[in-house]
Order: sequence, then C-alpha cells, then structure tokens
Amino acid sequence: MDFVNQSSFPAAWTLGFEPDGRELLVVVVKATYSIPGNEAEPLPAAVQVPLTEADEFTGEPGYSAPLHESDYGHRKLACDVILNGSAYTPDGRPVSSVPVSLRVGSVRKSFWVFGDRKWDGGITIFPTDPEPFVTQRISYDYAYGGCDFDDEAPDKSSTYRANPIGVGFHPLRPTRQLKGKPLPTTSATSQAITDTEGKHRPLAFGPVGRNFDPRLRFAGTYDQEWLDHRAPFWPDDFSYRYFQAAPEDQQTVFLDGDEEVVLENLTAAGLTRFRIPRNPMPVIFIPYRGEDREAKAVCDTLVVEPDEGRFTLTWRTSLPLRQSCFEIRQVVVGEVSHSWRSARRASNRGKTYYRNLADLIAKQPAEPEEEAE
Repeated sequence: MDFVNQSSFPAAWTLGFEPDGRELLVVVVKATYSIPGNEAEPLPAAVQVPLTEADEFTGEPGYSAPLHESDYGHRKLACDVILNGSAYTPDGRPVSSVPVSLRVGSVRKSFWVFGDRKWDGGITIFPTDPEPFVTQRISYDYAYGGCDFDDEAPDKSSTYRANPIGVGFHPLRPTRQLKGKPLPTTSATSQAITDTEGKHRPLAFGPVGRNFDPRLRFAGTYDQEWLDHRAPFWPDDFSYRYFQAAPEDQQTVFLDGDEEVVLENLTAAGLTRFRIPRNPMPVIFIPYRGEDREAKAVCDTLVVEPDEGRFTLTWRTSLPLRQSCFEIRQVVVGEVSHSWRSARRASNRGKTYYRNLADLIAKQPAEPEEEAE
C-alpha cells in the first residue's frame, strides 16, 4: 500500500480490528504548535514531535505515571484533553499552595497544588507543613493513591485502583511506619489531604494509566470463556472508551478548531489564553476496486505542555476493511489540488483527465509522416 502524506505534519498508519474481528485501517496525524503569548495565533513549531509509538512514562513503566500514550489507538469516541506540566506561583514568589485551572471547550477542571510534605514525628505522627515553591510538578506520581503494605506482614497489600502509583494511601501500614512517607501535592480544596485511608480523588491533568479505574473496566473480561471462544479478538464487554487516555472530566467533543484554551497558574505568565487552530485533515482511501473513500479525520487528542512551550493536536480516522489492507492501493493524507481530484474522478470513470486543451494536444499520438513519391 502506498501512503502519501500531503500534510506538513507527521502521519502514519497502522492496523487494528473491530470487536467482530474485521480489520481497521487506522490513519493518524500529529501537529505540534508553539504556545503563543498575548493571545496571538498559534504557529506550527519548528520542531515537530514525532508520533508516539509506545506508551512513555515519567519513570519505570508500571511504577510511574504515564506521560505520553501511544498515538496508534484504534478509535476514540471523544477528544482527550491532556496537560503535562507544573504549577507556577504568581509573580514567581515562593508560596506553599496555589490554585490551578485548565479550560478547553467544555472541559473545566481546577484544583490546588501544595508544596512537598511528608509524615514526621516520633511516638505521635504528623504531616509537615508544605514547603514553599515557585514551580511544582503536577503528576499522578504525586497525587493521592498508591499501594500499601505492612512491613511486618508484607504478604498483605492494598492498592488504590484509581491511582496505583500515587502517594498517601496507607490503610495497612501502622502509624509508626509512616515517618518519611510523602503526602499528596494536589487536593480538591484549599485544605491539604492529611488522612491515609480516605477515598480521595487523584488529581492531575495527565493521562491515566491503562490499569487505572475506571479505565481498566472498559478493556473487557479476559477469562477462560474469552480464551475458548473469542481470542484474539476483543471480548464481548470491550468498549472503545478504553482508548480514551484522559480522565473522564477531561474528555470532550472532537475539536473543530477555534476552541479557547485557558491556563491559570500553569505557565510563568500566570494566565495564558490561545485558540486551537482550524486545520481540516482529509484522508482519501483509494482501493484497487471500487470508488475512492474520502474521510475527515477528527481531532481526538490535545496535549498541552506549557513547560515545553508547545501543544500537539492528533487527528485520526479508521476505515473498516472488507478483508485486509491489501485491498487498498493508496492512502492520501491532507489537502490535495483541484486538478488531482479532477484526475481521480476521470480515472474512476475510465477517462483521462487533461488540465487544458494544450495538454490534450500535447498528449495525442503524432501523425505518421507521408512517404515522398
């Protein structure tokens, strides 16, 4: 299959499959823009971030927060709005806490960020005061959650399934074992979290792990019934919602462009505003037989990274195939010229397209010369 990228951004294709086993031809395009100042129009960045081929983490996979998820998800039902970044204090003055806020389209999310804290004491235990900070990293690594066990009974463990890699969750560990353990740096209110067994909501703006609740439930059930009757296809209770990497309150309708992004205390400027660029992303599937199929890829992922001064937009479209990818001769991504479309329409009708009369005359076979008598 010939893959033609007419856009100015990284693009690629992969194969997926539907729950019924039909193959999917998945096309993905990712554009990187610089975050502008003074509400200016965002421009494409000089360096374009490549498509992410495999999940990336802040540290060791499985023991740290997801940072970038693979761009090759089969299909998304909504747009993921993700932010990887830090809290910034007003005017760069050290403080012990600051509110942060993210707004994109219908997404509205805010919470408090605190300085580092830990448990301290001797016979009695208490949390230290938040350390003053100028910037504080926001991540599920430091949000409420984690795994816990008693040092004296390590065979027993408990996991906070909404955020298995967080901090502050200690339902099994005795108080005497808490000294030096970190506390969460984010909270829904201006009051920092101090208890160890509460069902607090993990708060960050980054992608949630594939094994976090409730995302894990959308993956379906992989039991003996699945092994005997469904493998290797998705189980009956699989949902495409599994491919949504953002927390549920950071999912919105597909972005069309012109949506306003508002960041509060997530940049050194304090308040940053800009609008999503309008950039239609057509994709044309040209089969060996039959008519061309033209699709409009949808913008289903926005990743804002203020610390890097950039944001990325990812478009995706998925074509269910009759049999396999070998039925597709060519895929064209991006805008094509009017003459190209006219040539394709003529070709589909079994005709030859000529740009003008001169082109027609030039391509006619030459008349044979008459022999001299």
